[in-house]
Amino acid sequence: MPTLVSTLSLATRTPARIRRRILPFVFLLYIVAYLDRANVAFAKMPMTADLHFSEAVFGFGAGIFFIGYLLLEIPGALIVERWSARKWMSRILLTWGLTTVLIGFVRTPVQFYSARFLLGAAEAGFFPGIIVYLNHWFTRRDRARAMAGFILGIPISLVLGAPLSALILQLHWFGLAGWRWVFILQGLPAVVLGVVTLFYLTDHPRDARWLDREERDWITAELEAEKQEKRAMGHVSVWQALLQRNVLLLALALCLANTGGYAFVFWLPTIIRNRSSLSVSWATACAALPFGVGIVGLLLGSRSSDRTGERRLHTALPLMMQAVFFMLAGLPGQSFPLVLLWLCLTAVVGYSWPPPFWVLPTATLGESAAAASIGLINAIGNLGGFIGPTVVGYLLSRNFTYTTAILFLSSCFLVAGVLILNVRVRRVVT
Repeated sequence: MPTLVSTLSLATRTPARIRRRILPFVFLLYIVAYLDRANVAFAKMPMTADLHFSEAVFGFGAGIFFIGYLLLEIPGALIVERWSARKWMSRILLTWGLTTVLIGFVRTPVQFYSARFLLGAAEAGFFPGIIVYLNHWFTRRDRARAMAGFILGIPISLVLGAPLSALILQLHWFGLAGWRWVFILQGLPAVVLGVVTLFYLTDHPRDARWLDREERDWITAELEAEKQEKRAMGHVSVWQALLQRNVLLLALALCLANTGGYAFVFWLPTIIRNRSSLSVSWATACAALPFGVGIVGLLLGSRSSDRTGERRLHTALPLMMQAVFFMLAGLPGQSFPLVLLWLCLTAVVGYSWPPPFWVLPTATLGESAAAASIGLINAIGNLGGFIGPTVVGYLLSRNFTYTTAILFLSSCFLVAGVLILNVRVRRVVT
């Protein structure tokens, strides 16, 4: 019979061991994943000049990634739930790494569109799959911080990717332009990690040989108790989950937030160059600064959300602030340091809301329905990754100004925040 002291010890050391084992690795995976998704932003200026791509061609090519991503998003999350995270993640890493390398050899718009579409299809299911996987390992009280440890890979990948890409742009090995080497060299790590994943990840706590038996029993019992609590709330089928009001609100809000967010990422180096006298390489490297300070917002937002147990306002208010700061960055007639300040503040609040956002849907549904709802939310949400770049590319190709494009994107952030305020949160979610 476990004593109170031994139970408290287990409650402290078991989550700590799980964090040390899992979070650094999935953090590394997401750094590689997001860099392979977003490195087109760092290659944009020399690539479009070399291949004579218009802003509309670039925007559509950057965005069509998310159409391919949409096709396998929900099945990918369900595969992790019902089959094996380890094997599915390995498959994803191998195929997206090889496809990223392929982008380094495109020469026409159709080839660019096709390669980006295939990259989206290859990576589909990764993000919701990891969220479902983390739900297999972390209890409700630790989930937002676990999500933050994972999502931290986004700004870190961009902080590292901006100066790294700026350096790679200087290469001209074997007669290939530097922008081509950006894709080739940044795609190869995913292939290597695809092999490592097969041997490193463990699907469930019951299979974890790196935990003591009592630690395995403790975390399994804790997670099972949460499952029983969900079951007591009533059975919800997959299709019922897909039609729930909260799920649809979250999906639409994420779509709007991503409409602004991905356009922000894909055009940030170009905006910096447009508002300054920096060279292509220096503007690309300078893009690391907003992403770097965004890390602060991510850590503070997740910590505050976990400490208070509040998720909705921790998501909605930063989205509204993101709208204000990005709108200010788009106003003409400002000095470059002031524009850079607004861009940094946009990133700080922009990275603070994803961890509490992804806690909102996880505790109110049955296991399969939760997995499907996460996949649906992320799938619809990622349509914003297609809409934002495509619309911005169209506007700029039709001689609209960056100010007009930024005002459109800011309005998307604002409406997303309003939608989150209308989500009905049950106490169990926190």
